[in-house]
Amino acid sequence: MTREAIMDTVSSWQIEGNSNMHEINKSEAAIPINDIVTMAKSCRHYAMCKIDFLGTGVCASGLEKQYVSFYPEGRMDLYAALVDKAIPVTEKCMEITESCNLCGKCDYQCYFVSEMRPSKVMKALKDHLRNYLKRGGTVVQTKEDKILAEMKGIVGDFWATNDLAIRISYHHDLCPHVIFKLPEYVVMPNSREEISAVVKLLNSHGVPYVVRGNGASSHGLVFSEGAVLDLNRMKTIEFDEKSWSVKVGPGVAAFTVQSEARKRGYRVHTAEPAALICANIMTSGLLSTFSTTYGISADNFVNAEFVSKNGSFFNLNDIDAPNLFSSNNSRADHGALASCVSVSMKLHPVTDDEEGVLVPFEALDAALDFARNCAVRHIGLSIGILGGEFVSTFLAPTKSLAAVAKDIFTRKLGMPYIVLFIGDKYALRSVRDMGHPVIDQKLFATLSHGLTALNSAKWLDLLGELSDGEPFSYLRLSHFGELAELALAPSPAQLTQDIDPDLRSFFEELYSRAEMTDLIWLNTFRIQSSRYCRENPCVAFVCYLPINNVLIAEIQGGLRAIAAGHHLKDEFGFITPIDSGKRCVWEYDYYFNHHDPDELARIRQATHEAGALLDEYSEKTGTIRQVRYVVNQGCCRKENLLYL
Repeated sequence: MTREAIMDTVSSWQIEGNSNMHEINKSEAAIPINDIVTMAKSCRHYAMCKIDFLGTGVCASGLEKQYVSFYPEGRMDLYAALVDKAIPVTEKCMEITESCNLCGKCDYQCYFVSEMRPSKVMKALKDHLRNYLKRGGTVVQTKEDKILAEMKGIVGDFWATNDLAIRISYHHDLCPHVIFKLPEYVVMPNSREEISAVVKLLNSHGVPYVVRGNGASSHGLVFSEGAVLDLNRMKTIEFDEKSWSVKVGPGVAAFTVQSEARKRGYRVHTAEPAALICANIMTSGLLSTFSTTYGISADNFVNAEFVSKNGSFFNLNDIDAPNLFSSNNSRADHGALASCVSVSMKLHPVTDDEEGVLVPFEALDAALDFARNCAVRHIGLSIGILGGEFVSTFLAPTKSLAAVAKDIFTRKLGMPYIVLFIGDKYALRSVRDMGHPVIDQKLFATLSHGLTALNSAKWLDLLGELSDGEPFSYLRLSHFGELAELALAPSPAQLTQDIDPDLRSFFEELYSRAEMTDLIWLNTFRIQSSRYCRENPCVAFVCYLPINNVLIAEIQGGLRAIAAGHHLKDEFGFITPIDSGKRCVWEYDYYFNHHDPDELARIRQATHEAGALLDEYSEKTGTIRQVRYVVNQGCCRKENLLYL
């Protein structure tokens, strides 16, 4: 591209920016450049900008060009790298910047997740390059080598690159305890045959590689100094309803296949909405509150197809296939044995009488007893004990309201632990027969839309007088729901009053949708769980262990003491019973400010100490399995994982 052509392109950005940014900027003053850079470096890399979870559509250039750098997530990384002078301005850098039309879709998505405004970064990226070129800056042409030329011969000229503007978005995430690696190449194959050919080519040249999903791994699994194989182009979905299964390609995200299954009256077991199914299953296995019924690990699929490290093909039903159903619970690193190129998942029936409720508890012991009792008796489809951090963060559209909500639920309402329970009418009848007061679907909608008024509701102080000595017995009063509605005057307008003014009308319409207060829909699609690191990133400690109240209390006490010793925020995440109530999945979280070098040092030390504590309990009990040691063994049988 000549300099004249480049300057013509840059001039077009000014016109484009003036026309598309006016709605975004009309109610806000300019953001200081340092704040924009901080925002660019704060992307959580959850890839929520790659899925249409709000019905706004997805970044057009990302859908067309597929590389991470063409999505808002990648442009955030690109801008930060340019400002820090970590990479030069390249031809791809120009193409990526030009491809953004400043439509603002990413603001809706990212504000929902993390309360950030990526369009500000996108505009700053255009301004940065415009000013760079006006000062006489040059555009670097990336030289092609023999290996890249051969890869292009396999996947097509556009779908393999060594341009730094692409590579930088595959270089890092917010994980504090791994070494980031800048890949030499990024390649996007579109079939298992192309994957096989690329793998054989890389092997022949001695180039290391990793296969990548959407890059949200918390274990540092998606980095390579050689090549990264991004499988996002492979988005095939094939339903076989007669055999109750659906076959998905490695580029299919959980939200997408769940949406398609729901249209047909089914549910699939998925985890985080932007997680790619094949990668999720291969790394740690699918975990959710539905694991109570649908299981973990190999329970969740019928078959899977792979490309081995030598480029050959196999599937798990082959008689001579490698035994991926085995499990080795050692502390050694487990490299991926093969690359998953498709998985056939189970379709689960959905009845028309399913309902969700929240069962509050004053203490973890009581919540554990209830969850275990339900799981042992096979009562309910989905069971999850949630702490105050998760409940408040999921419910509140802003960080400030989440802090208020956490105080309300934990202190004023005395509900530090809430069990999310989903089941059919028979399961719900059993819960009520057990004598537990519940927050039903209607009251949940009232509390959700009335969250901002809940803090000032004077009748909260009278709840004790409405109880008959039993915690939360006021929830059984026939008129309590009406009293709450009258006192809170709930509405989407009230809930969204603290949202940025230019986004408020959109979010008011969003929260008026029935699914946004539907416990079943929210737990099935899990879009709110993407908020759980909204304030700060976290290190999640995830374990399988017996539902032993004393053991859990001991470990939690130890984890809290370590966090306190390093002055870190720590929170109970969730517990879901599995394996007919004998065991559970437990997450406990340490939060940290990734912009603070001192805090990064402290979280690394705390993570090391917490890992040693969990290792100690694992050796002492013989019954604890840490998910960090299950990495790349997600296909294993749960019996091999939990019993052997």
